[in-house]
Amino acid sequence: METMVLELGYALDTFYFLMCTALVMWMAAGFAMLESGLVRAKNTVEILNKNALLYGIACIVYLVVGYNIMYPGNPINSVVPGIDFLLGGDNSVADVTSGADDAPYYSSMADFIFQAVFAAATMSIVSGAVAERMKLWPFLVFAVVMVAVIYPVEGYWKWGGGFLDQLGFQDFAGSVVVHMAGAAAALAAVILVGPRKGRYGANGEVRAIPGANLPLATLGMFILWMGWFGFNGGSELKISNVEEANAVAKIFVNTNAAAAAGMVVAALIARVLFGKTDLTMTINGALAGLVAITAEPLQPSAGVASLIGAVGGAVVVLSVLLMDKLKLDDPVGAVSVHGAAGIWGIFAVLISNPDATFTGQLIGTVATFAWMFITSFIVLLVIKAVMGLRVSDEEEAEGMDLHECGMHAYPEFGPDHVNR
Repeated sequence: METMVLELGYALDTFYFLMCTALVMWMAAGFAMLESGLVRAKNTVEILNKNALLYGIACIVYLVVGYNIMYPGNPINSVVPGIDFLLGGDNSVADVTSGADDAPYYSSMADFIFQAVFAAATMSIVSGAVAERMKLWPFLVFAVVMVAVIYPVEGYWKWGGGFLDQLGFQDFAGSVVVHMAGAAAALAAVILVGPRKGRYGANGEVRAIPGANLPLATLGMFILWMGWFGFNGGSELKISNVEEANAVAKIFVNTNAAAAAGMVVAALIARVLFGKTDLTMTINGALAGLVAITAEPLQPSAGVASLIGAVGGAVVVLSVLLMDKLKLDDPVGAVSVHGAAGIWGIFAVLISNPDATFTGQLIGTVATFAWMFITSFIVLLVIKAVMGLRVSDEEEAEGMDLHECGMHAYPEFGPDHVNR
């Protein structure tokens, strides 16, 4: 009877893990819709290509090497994980029913695919930040290095049992390990690629470059919101008993509360600052709330989770304005959403998690940012020297769809519309 219970629990937890994986995979569609809605019509096909291909590349390279760097069987030390390739076998019935304290309670293959879609999500953050001016194939080369080595190393430091985990750094589902890490890499790319032509005036004025399809961007926001239930809920790893089922339900409630509060607060602040309710701020407010609660979606009450999300919504608006002051052009606000809100979220853990310390959170944040930014900057510099990063002025003016992909997303509108 006990063996049957253990096997049933294993099956249920594995099934739950896989369903959460499907939700997180669906976030790839959310990123694609969000970004394609916020770029101009002439760059739509290229950004869709970028999102589709980066997902495929991420899954391949994470399977070949990335997963084994992030979760090494025999790490060299707490900083250097070591290297191995491809996957081993899965758990046996004997493993599951052994009665040992460390007996597996879900499939190791389920763990791999869940972590793979996280890796793809991290790379997706970079995509929107360099939209409309970074070449497609240099971006994809960077994706290979990012998902094969750069991201897995810092992931190992926390989730693979490395020095940040040993230090007590707390990051439940990845406000820093995934979101700020992706934003740090995106920031390096933004600096090296430079702003879009016409974005900033000689006297410091900021010129808006509206996206072509805000309904699509809004759809992307809701898809990401939905996927986040798998992102945070799946990170609980277990659902097969009353305590764990209640924990998962609480994570869903807190995730939703933070997103709602972040969205409303960002909209209110935009209304006060601009006199209008800017839809892009509404969208990014929801996403910032989601990023902020990701570091600790289980411990806080729903009210505290709402507060964490609300502050995230305020932070993202201020961060977007600061980025423009610094003339750092981020068409979708990725650095602000995932970076600024991610940093707030990691320190908000101190509100509700007694195991977190300010020193631990600070060291984890600084170490992760430094690694992601510096290594990404170096790799992008090498790619720039070999392949170039930015399209020509003529290609940028005419649109990346035509030059990179040879087609338009909305051909029935004609070239006058595409080249507006």
